[in-house]
Amino acid sequence: MTMILLLFCALSVFNAIIPTKSSLVEGNVNAVYFQPEQIHLSFGENLNDIVVTWSTRNATKHSVVFYGENFKHPQSLEKAEGTSTLFVDGGSKMSSQYIHKVIIRGLKPRTRYEYNCGSDAGWSARYSFVVPPSGENWSPSLAIYGDMGNENAQSLSRLQQDTQRGMYDAIIHVGDFAYDMDTDNAEVGDAFMRQIEAIAAYVPYMVCPGNHEEKYNFSNYKTRFSMPGGHDSLWYSFNLGPVHFVSFSTEVYYFLNYGYKLLTKQYEWLENDLKEANKPENRKQRPWIITYGHRPMYCSDDKEYDCNEKLETYIRQGLPLVKMFGLEDLFYKYGVDVEFFAHEHFYTRLWPIYDFKVYNGSADNPYRNAKAPIQIITGSAGCNENREPFSKVLPDWNAFHSNDYGYTRMKALNGTHLYFEQVSDDKDGDVIDYFWIIKDKHGPYTDL
Repeated sequence: MTMILLLFCALSVFNAIIPTKSSLVEGNVNAVYFQPEQIHLSFGENLNDIVVTWSTRNATKHSVVFYGENFKHPQSLEKAEGTSTLFVDGGSKMSSQYIHKVIIRGLKPRTRYEYNCGSDAGWSARYSFVVPPSGENWSPSLAIYGDMGNENAQSLSRLQQDTQRGMYDAIIHVGDFAYDMDTDNAEVGDAFMRQIEAIAAYVPYMVCPGNHEEKYNFSNYKTRFSMPGGHDSLWYSFNLGPVHFVSFSTEVYYFLNYGYKLLTKQYEWLENDLKEANKPENRKQRPWIITYGHRPMYCSDDKEYDCNEKLETYIRQGLPLVKMFGLEDLFYKYGVDVEFFAHEHFYTRLWPIYDFKVYNGSADNPYRNAKAPIQIITGSAGCNENREPFSKVLPDWNAFHSNDYGYTRMKALNGTHLYFEQVSDDKDGDVIDYFWIIKDKHGPYTDL
């Protein structure tokens, strides 16, 4: 009897110390609801600025990043502070979280920094990143892919391993995340952002929106990601080594219920950005121009409703009837070298193409001094919608295709040579396609 009484007293004390589940949900005492999660990086307005973004379930008084070259010497660490925004998902339960954003400015090139983030209510683990070299005379390496989900993210573990081995200076995710970030009151989005943390907390994770981000006016996408440029991460550009990268939204052509202004503003911005990149002093410094957006201009699967020769893509030719704001003419005019797309759940490399015509550099080396942009569709990272079948009769502009799950690697060696390879996760990381793009002269194709 005495033993039972003692046990009952002990349990009573234990229950008084440990909060109940309901008290945790209300945001009381337990610091786990203030713990940073979903940590990811992006470039700021220049390569010397890195943006750290994360989530907490409850509000914190501060949003802080401690960073330095060596965490073993706490006195040498620097502190950067930022802001947080309450994000309420539009689902039935209206789930909420706080998205924190801190910009670390003025970092030293070619330097590895360690960091952690959070507040006095809860801190993250320690992560690290390397600031890229300044200028154009170095060779950045990137992984590029689209359409990676939460349930069937087959390429994720290999990408995580690549990243932890220091293979990439940046990642580009060409739209369609999680499938979908708003699903189950944004719980699928939270799970996906935690999944990519082993990548995105170590290298800048640069993105563009896809059709699967549309819900609630792209609110999950715009709130969770912090891209440069001040346009809700819908369009922006950045420089990396000898490359000028341009990100844009193909979705402004399809979800016009959110307003025509987005489409016209993006087109105006794109033309101004490409015009600036083509100034002789800028094109000499960064000769390569590479764009990325989610839905492709060309694709080789019969079933696709918005991408074949019978149904012209809005992105390629412009809005129906008015035939305005098409991007193929714009990109050709300003000498875009490479265009990345996704949306189709496969990998396709195209011959240099403009208006359904192939403009190879030469019969022996089609990608040397090509006379039109080279398009790559890389939408096979893995999602729960599975693979896309190819047409039985492939078009002449299809140079290589595969529906293996995988992703694209790119290395910009210098101002004249780009190297690409396609990794097959189905084949245990084998490179199933590789090619060089070589250019002795860059600029508008009408001038070449």
